[in-house]
Amino acid sequence: MNFQANGLVFGGKVFTVLASNPQETMKVLGGEWSRAKGGFRGYPLSWVKTDGLRGVGKLGTNAPRRPNEIHVDLSGGLVSALTLDQIRVLLKWVHAQQGHVTRIDCALDDRAATVSVSTVREAVAAGQCMTRAAQVRHIVSNLTHGDGATTGETMYFGSPQSQTLLRIYDKRLELKSKEQANCEEYGTRWELELKKDRAEQCARALASLDEADWKELVVGLLRSYVDFRQIPKDAEDEERYRAPVLEWYALLTEGFQKGRLAQEKQVQTLQNVKRWVSDTLTPMLAVICATPGGEEWLQHEIVRGISRWKDRHRNLLKQPPNRFHPSSAGGNAGSPC
Repeated sequence: MNFQANGLVFGGKVFTVLASNPQETMKVLGGEWSRAKGGFRGYPLSWVKTDGLRGVGKLGTNAPRRPNEIHVDLSGGLVSALTLDQIRVLLKWVHAQQGHVTRIDCALDDRAATVSVSTVREAVAAGQCMTRAAQVRHIVSNLTHGDGATTGETMYFGSPQSQTLLRIYDKRLELKSKEQANCEEYGTRWELELKKDRAEQCARALASLDEADWKELVVGLLRSYVDFRQIPKDAEDEERYRAPVLEWYALLTEGFQKGRLAQEKQVQTLQNVKRWVSDTLTPMLAVICATPGGEEWLQHEIVRGISRWKDRHRNLLKQPPNRFHPSSAGGNAGSPC
């Protein structure tokens, strides 16, 4: 078995710190933040950051009983864009501010898809899975029109309420359904979502370990949560723990250990930009055009925007055009600007 280009990728992160003001926190996080109209998760004041198709960051503060407490929620896309050194610096800063991490996602990629989701499902059905999870679910998503093609397949170990949730899903299939140009670079993703105490323990370990040891830590967390062994369904507990690990799982986790630390690369497409405009901007553009002189002003701003193009905008023009129908647009993908 050959596991090529396996990588460790960090996803969403949620943390709370004690800081003198939100501006200090936003400076550490970087990027442009704007004041939001409402609150966020019980915090009366909030700010929001958007970074292209990568997602959204939210910051809340000024709770009556905890005025200096600042709560931050960063989407997986934002965190995966950080360098490993930036992740370490951020974790150390959080703890220096007497803060704590309440959620952190760690993903391991089997990019060759040598172990498929169906292989995992069959092992569970055969009773070859040992896990601390109280429940296991298998979810398949299909289109309701056309040929009914499968757009996603995921195994869930644990519940959304538990401190550890493992998702094993076909990342290639997911990106293909979203028409991502780099979908063939991916395979099966093993994603640990850690919350509360387990998230904080993982964050402190990552902040203190050398980067070379990060993979070993995450693979160890994976192996402690779910294991696949050569055992019959009716085996006694003692026999189950002594049984050898299934060959494909031993090779997979060994491949993860030898894999590279990586940041996820997200490809922006013209199709996704059009989808974002259709989902998010169209109502406000219609308001502008409905006002006197609004349509002329909008046209002027569009022309003026050409002078602000950067390489990412010019690269979009080089992509082959795709037909786009607003009625087929998906969810809000985040601002592309």
